Parts: sequence; C-alpha cells; structure tokens
Amino acid sequence: MRRSRVEAFSDGVLAIIITIMVLELRVPEGHEWTDVAVLWPKFLSYVLSFIYVGIYWNNHHHLFQLVERVNGSMLLANMHLLFWLSLFPFVTAWAGESHFAAVPMSAYGAVALMAAVSYSILQGVTVRAHEANSRVAVASGLDNKGRISIAAYTVSVIAPFFGEVGVIISGLCLIGIAALWFVPDRRVEHVFDAE
Repeated sequence: MRRSRVEAFSDGVLAIIITIMVLELRVPEGHEWTDVAVLWPKFLSYVLSFIYVGIYWNNHHHLFQLVERVNGSMLLANMHLLFWLSLFPFVTAWAGESHFAAVPMSAYGAVALMAAVSYSILQGVTVRAHEANSRVAVASGLDNKGRISIAAYTVSVIAPFFGEVGVIISGLCLIGIAALWFVPDRRVEHVFDAE
C-alpha cells in the first residue's frame, strides 16, 4: 500500500476530530462578554485538545515522510492511534463541562496517555518494517520526549484522585507536555538536512 493513502485517511480523521471538538463549543445565550466568560473551561479544554491533535498530525506527517513502504502491522498501529485520538472530543467536552473535575481530568489524562503509547507503537512498528539504517530508523532514534510524555501522562491520570491539588498537577502535566511538543521534533528534519 502507498503511504499517501494512510496519510490521506489519517488527515481526514484528524480533521473530523477537530471539527467535532469545535462543534462542542456552544454559542452563549446572552450577548455580553460575561456570557462568554463562563465558557472558559470549555474553551481552555478545546484549545489544549486542538494543540494535542495538531501535534499528533505534525508528528504523523513527519513520520510518514520517511516511510518507504506500508505493511499490515503499520495499518493496525495507525488505526490504534486514530482510535485513541478520536476520543479527544469526548474527554475534551467532559473535562470542560465539569470544570475540570477529578474523574474527567483522569479520563483526559488516560486518553492522552494511550494516544502517546499508541504513537510509540506506530513508530516502533514503522521502524521494524524498514532497514536498520533507514531514514525512519535514524530519525526515530532515542525518543526522550516520548518517554517524558508517557511518564507525565501517567501522573495526570493518577494525580486527580488526590484532591484539588492533584487536579491542578494533572492539568499542569497536560499543559507542560503540550508545551514540550509544541516545538516540532527536529529529528526528521535533521535526517532530511543530512541528505
């Protein structure tokens, strides 16, 4: 299978995910700034999720720029990633509507954790489908940001059950990881620059 089909399908799914998330932002009933201000938890949750989906799109795009061939394992791993990303609209709405209550925050962290794990699986399967010295193998190398992310997401799942401070810690972990990945991973660009 050509990589372009995987990229096109994944791009379409990610576009739908973002569309669903923005449709969850309801127009306020009033016409004053105070009517909009009460929506801040939903808006903050949406912004964070938009950033996450954008980061995954960016990393997916970079990964598939290096792919020479696609096999069945890669297709399954890609679907696994898309499954977890497709849950972002649900946890985004739940966290925002609950004003970041403990269980919705833990659920948000769990979805973020599983998306990170599934991306790591996709990356690993993709590397194994290529030669040891292929561009995708060289670019994947040590994934310290990925390991840090998985550790922080694990904290974000557990922390909300330790009271209000835990919810704040969970939120800071989620925001911190988004900030860490906001600067694109340069490993792929370094591979292209070396050619």
